[in-house]
Amino acid sequence: MDLTVKICGLRTPETLHAAIEAGADWVGFVFFPKSPRHVSLDEARALGPLVAGRAQKVALLVDAPDAMIADVIAALQPDFLQLHGHETPERVGEIKQRFGVPLIKAVGIAGQDDLIQARAYESVVDWMLYDAKPPKQAVLPGGNGVSFDWTLLKEAGKQHHFMLSGGLDADNVANALAITGAAGVDVSSGVESAPGIKDTKRIKAFMAAVRQTAIQ
Repeated sequence: MDLTVKICGLRTPETLHAAIEAGADWVGFVFFPKSPRHVSLDEARALGPLVAGRAQKVALLVDAPDAMIADVIAALQPDFLQLHGHETPERVGEIKQRFGVPLIKAVGIAGQDDLIQARAYESVVDWMLYDAKPPKQAVLPGGNGVSFDWTLLKEAGKQHHFMLSGGLDADNVANALAITGAAGVDVSSGVESAPGIKDTKRIKAFMAAVRQTAIQ
């Protein structure tokens, strides 16, 4: 089984190196000031070169205006933009046409209706990312450490390859992959000791669990 693994919300050289050395295919950087995982443009300029072709860089944005997108691209030179807000399919298409960077669209899933609505994005993105819908009082659109009913995704991969997120950790990722058949997984809070604080041991444990699943 070929799997793409993304460790998101990285903020320090130590945890960035740990993710890459453990085998992460993609490393994610969050550009959203309300998030404890937020990185500034200056931090992105410092962290980006450390990847040095060892993994793909993903810039996570939330309803960002064009000027901010341009600044993030200039600072990080990402391989993907991950749109994690309320961007409409039309807005997503505009971003792809304007900036020419491959796109990931994150969609919160709570029921079958959410999956039906998500299909409107499939023609304008390179990857779909299915995450749990945030709790009603949540400030963050993702990274809340909650999961959803993975059985909803059993048929999703027949339309478009997708990445799974939401409440994943080393203990449940194998079961999540077995249920969904996802082409990739995205983890953030599941490899943290506290919000925004990545734990190198948890990163390694998560990657080991994923790779063990991949060879079965």
